[in-house]
Amino acid sequence: MIDHDKIISITDEAARGAVGNTGLRYVLAFSLAFTIIAMSLVWIIPALARASH
Repeated sequence: MIDHDKIISITDEAARGAVGNTGLRYVLAFSLAFTIIAMSLVWIIPALARASH
């Protein structure tokens, strides 16, 4: 027979199936900043080269 009155306790990590606070937000922030800088340089360097001619 199943006991329906039994309380089941599950931790947050077990419910998500993943470990939290792994620093993923820092990786995402660094990659976003790197992408913005790289795309800006791709746009700025040719613009400066054309302006000097």
